[in-house]
Amino acid sequence: MTGVGGSAVPTLLDHVVIAGPDLAALVAWFAGRTGVEAEPGGVHPTGTANALVAFTVDGVRGPRYLELIGPDPARVDRAVPTRFGIAELTRPRVVTYAVHPAGIADVAARARDAGEDPGPVADLSRCTPAGALLEWRLTHPRGARPDVPFLIDWGSTPNPGTTIGPAVELLAFTQTAVDPVPTEAARAALDLPAGSLADLAAGPHDGYALRVRAADGTPVDL
Repeated sequence: MTGVGGSAVPTLLDHVVIAGPDLAALVAWFAGRTGVEAEPGGVHPTGTANALVAFTVDGVRGPRYLELIGPDPARVDRAVPTRFGIAELTRPRVVTYAVHPAGIADVAARARDAGEDPGPVADLSRCTPAGALLEWRLTHPRGARPDVPFLIDWGSTPNPGTTIGPAVELLAFTQTAVDPVPTEAARAALDLPAGSLADLAAGPHDGYALRVRAADGTPVDL
């Protein structure tokens, strides 16, 4: 089944998150698989840091990108961050994704009314390595519900997908679940237009599949 609003390339996709236990190793892994070196992003108060790659679709850039995230090597608290399940990871994994609908506070409120709480909408910011301030609003990714996308609104800040240097062609981003019914219900509560979310189908495990075109033109599954 395609699920609520399913699409091989979701129309409201903001970014896909790949997490790993070591950011430098994660960046090297991605470069080895695709031939594309991710651009340093920044650090977060959660003890994480990221690197970014823009997505193109049919060769065209847009407001979508890939986030590689892991522990900030310079963090003061040496405990391994728990965000995105990083503390439990032993290898890179596609863990979740974000969508950017209009009016995320209204979307979140509708979801709560439908029995699915995406969490409060919070204001966040970080500085790029060049010192530029990025500000956005989002519902924090929920460790218990990685199967449901979190919501993000960049406001007046340009979406990183339009400013990142390195890019990779996005071929498909899809989702599987052993029992898709609970995920279908949670996604339906967001009440987003058809095609907004990743295609969802029954499968042997819960998770995501990301297919991109490597620099040499080869399709790569991550």
